[in-house]
Amino acid sequence: MRLIRVGSRKLVASPVLASYWLVASERQRIYHGKLYGQPGPWSADPILTAHRFTNAYRAADRVSQDLIRVQYEGPQDPDNILLRTLLYRFFNKPETWCLIEGAVGVVSTETFDTGVLDGVLEDAMGRGERVYSPAYIIPPPPFGAQRKHLNHLRLIEHILASGAGRELAGASSLQQVYRILSTYPSLGPFLAFQLTIDLNYSTLIDFDENEFVVAGPGARSGLAKCFLDTDGFGPEDVIRWMVDHQEGEFERHGLDFLDLFGRPLKMIDCQNLFCETDKYARVAHPETAGIGGRVRIKQRYVPGRPVAAPFFPPKWGINDAVENELGSNGQTYAREDPRGKAVVLGTVNAPVLAFG
Repeated sequence: MRLIRVGSRKLVASPVLASYWLVASERQRIYHGKLYGQPGPWSADPILTAHRFTNAYRAADRVSQDLIRVQYEGPQDPDNILLRTLLYRFFNKPETWCLIEGAVGVVSTETFDTGVLDGVLEDAMGRGERVYSPAYIIPPPPFGAQRKHLNHLRLIEHILASGAGRELAGASSLQQVYRILSTYPSLGPFLAFQLTIDLNYSTLIDFDENEFVVAGPGARSGLAKCFLDTDGFGPEDVIRWMVDHQEGEFERHGLDFLDLFGRPLKMIDCQNLFCETDKYARVAHPETAGIGGRVRIKQRYVPGRPVAAPFFPPKWGINDAVENELGSNGQTYAREDPRGKAVVLGTVNAPVLAFG
């Protein structure tokens, strides 16, 4: 055990806390290895090599990358940004977005047609295709349709008709954005917060990601494994401590953390890392109990397509660093646009495959 003093309080950490920082460091090492086109395996850790884990930075994950590109393509008024964000994330699957774009072209409030999209998704399911990603379990909203996807399309109609775009654009804080989204059917605490972070990638709002966080069920379980006693600190307080002390913690554990082109971990990233540590600990620390009683990692790692050169929200100010750092390797550099077309920008190692 390890005692950590935070003012007059004491956090009691378990050995799993060291694994938290190991997961963050090694998962980022894996990301950089893939990004630079280095041959695998990119980590010597057998658990991270054998099982599927998300990136240390949420915005670097493939689906989040696709969403960010979708957000910056098309009209930039509040309703259109909100529409594209909701329509993408409710299904959370690049292939489904390609089906939608194939049917209506550029997705906008002028081309969004519930009847047309209902037919497109019904046809896809009739061909045996999955239109939802298993990453988010989104309960069907109560709009009277037998099919979940149609209820989600109707929920989007309802949110837009309520004036949410204008209200969100006028929000004064990340927490207010979360509260607005939480008022809509089926948008519980976890999903409302995830959508809050998604919208903060766009031009609709611009708040510091360290301003506010909501710990999801997986993160709470991982936190319970890392800390045996938090002395009255809530999950959000502990996540903030992780953000504030990340440099010292990596140094303490002898880890060389490769950040995101100069961007440190933010609260949403540290929240997600608790969830990933919960998974990791099921194998590395099977004696440590979390919340929910899960004892194995379901998804094995399956080598997939190479990592595309990333595109982050321009307001973060790191896209030039991405281009400069990757371009210094001296090989062809291509970046995907939201429709999967390669646009040559410079030079990097990583080859690019289209989403469609």
